[in-house]
Amino acid sequence: MTDAITVGAKAPEFNLPSSNGKDISLKSCRGKAVILYFYPKDDTPGCTKEAVAFSELSKKFGKQNALVLGVSKDDVSSHVKFIAKHSLKMDLLSDSDGAVCEAYSVWVEKNMYGRKYMGIERSTFLIDQKGYLKEIWRKVKVPGHAEKVLEALSAV
Repeated sequence: MTDAITVGAKAPEFNLPSSNGKDISLKSCRGKAVILYFYPKDDTPGCTKEAVAFSELSKKFGKQNALVLGVSKDDVSSHVKFIAKHSLKMDLLSDSDGAVCEAYSVWVEKNMYGRKYMGIERSTFLIDQKGYLKEIWRKVKVPGHAEKVLEALSAV
């Protein structure tokens, strides 16, 4: 499956419950570019910084006909609290069973202080209006990342 996640390939379809109370699918986003970013956990320091950075640029993403969607395994109620606490301007999707994380190859073995465990690798996928992968960022470092994504979007 990892082979399929390459620039130029069709992005894996998804249909997930959203913080807006409705399910969002990749198909329902056709006609817009989609910035699909995966993050480990709501309301943790790095994830909060990343969400706030994307949120602060939401108008600029919107002007380029792009939709920013965050994905973690947290449930919808956790997402709603996270959005409210930090005034986020995007929908967050709940991948509670991890199927979409698996499809995008972001559910990986991690190692912290010698302890190995499975978790979400912070990753971002830029998907064009027709559903094809245009850019992929793996092992994302948060500072400046949202700006890099916005810059790449202008080339789509």
